[in-house]
Amino acid sequence: MKFVEINLLGVYVAPISLLMIAAWIVTVGLRRAAARFGLFHYVWHPALLVFDVYIIVLSSMVLFIAR
Repeated sequence: MKFVEINLLGVYVAPISLLMIAAWIVTVGLRRAAARFGLFHYVWHPALLVFDVYIIVLSSMVLFIAR
């Protein structure tokens, strides 16, 4: 698949920026679920874990869409 700019109300937006927003929304949901079940209690650095999960979600979305 070829990544091309997306026309969003007359403004051309790079597809990676839309994927970054979608990955952020998914990460927020995963973070809330982890906080609800108390999983951050077992993690050394919660902010680093959230960043790592964001990178994993974003790269998975890019690989899935590029396929």
